[in-house]
Amino acid sequence: MTSSQMRPVHIIGGGLAGCEAAWQLARRGVPVVLHEMRPTRGTDAHKSEDLAELVCSNSFRSDDSSNNAVGVLHAEMRRLGSLIMACADRHQIPAGGALAVDREAFAAAVTAAITSHPLITLERGEITGLPPEDWDNVIIATGPLTSPALAEAIRARTDESALAFFDAIAPIIHFDSIDMDVCWFQSRYDKVGPGGTGADYINCPMDKAQYEAFVAALIESDTVPFRDFEAATPYFDGCLPIEVMAARGPETLRHGPMKPMGLTNAHNPTVKPYAVVQLRQDNALGTLYNMVGFQTKTRHAEQVRIFRMIPGLEKAEFARLGGLHRNTYLNSPKLLDRTLRLKAEPRLRFAGQITGCEGYVESSAMGLMAGLFASAERLGGVMEPPPATTAHGALLNHITGGHIETVEAGPRSFQPMNINFGLFPPLHANPTRDADGNRLRGTQKTVAKKQLMAARALAEMDGFARAHVDLAGEEAA
Repeated sequence: MTSSQMRPVHIIGGGLAGCEAAWQLARRGVPVVLHEMRPTRGTDAHKSEDLAELVCSNSFRSDDSSNNAVGVLHAEMRRLGSLIMACADRHQIPAGGALAVDREAFAAAVTAAITSHPLITLERGEITGLPPEDWDNVIIATGPLTSPALAEAIRARTDESALAFFDAIAPIIHFDSIDMDVCWFQSRYDKVGPGGTGADYINCPMDKAQYEAFVAALIESDTVPFRDFEAATPYFDGCLPIEVMAARGPETLRHGPMKPMGLTNAHNPTVKPYAVVQLRQDNALGTLYNMVGFQTKTRHAEQVRIFRMIPGLEKAEFARLGGLHRNTYLNSPKLLDRTLRLKAEPRLRFAGQITGCEGYVESSAMGLMAGLFASAERLGGVMEPPPATTAHGALLNHITGGHIETVEAGPRSFQPMNINFGLFPPLHANPTRDADGNRLRGTQKTVAKKQLMAARALAEMDGFARAHVDLAGEEAA
């Protein structure tokens, strides 16, 4: 059957997961109709009409494929021909050991790739209920900002109450308003990352008195009140608002986003800062910097007042202030099968954050998997999930079967999860000696264990890619 004779796969949601799924299908000759509700219906977080707009951080986190689980996921996605990773690599900006992108250029590149592909049709408009029955192969990748009408239709079909959590947005500051006589450039421990120099973050130092006054101001800040339907929504610990962290204890921030370790004040190297606020480059021009870990739900006027208490930011001008949006996800271990299909209605497949993964990279990876599974079906075959020893397989396993439901009465315990080595199957034997035969001790064992898991994952993914998804001679974007 040729592409012109084949029925399209419908994808609802033009975010990271939806775009990745569409790309994987189209590059295998399967026609796609991609439905994106913006700009017909906007959201509280999006600002543009571009596909794959990044609404929170501009960082894809660590790109270290030897020691970090998300770095392994990056590497696996590149092996699988990921559109999202290709565009991220093309538009990376310095960020120490992380892969950060110029958010506008990145979204524009994804949009251009999707809209120029001859097998992808982009339709703007909201899908307000379950897809029509004649859509026989559908991927729902509506993410944390799923429209209320569609979310309610999904809830009704699954007979489940979707859990939700809040995901807060960090402010962005104009570089030329930062006092560099107080602040300095340095990556933590001078680490050099992709496209970086080891001096990729702006650091704002605080002494003890400044830190304590700042924490007190955060705790007392005026926050945006919850609406009635949001009142019982829990936060996801990986993206807590800064004022929520501050309220958990006076030292919480010093051991979190404001930790001073690995940093030396270039203006006063003999005095160790008590705490440090870091800013990360947000665009390729270097004119905008975002406040690392400073997601917030405080009112805008309060943000300006409190964040200008930070040394070096007394005259800060904000390109964007922080905000808050609601995140909805499924009880996936109960509702989805091993290929992300809804057990109650297998023509519907889910991808991205709505499945209960957390993070840009994880969402994109699940979109990639959904695209591979759907393309195999449309082409008359079946694709088994990748090995659980790979990052993709480990994340899939967590989402679709690696979680145990609570046996006691009360809310279910399945929660959003970033990729981490704790999701990978254990090694057959933990390392005890290095390559030279020297005995490993303490943290050396942990490092060696992660490196072995990473190497095993990439080797297994190479085999999976060769057997199932390699497209010789075709670039991702």
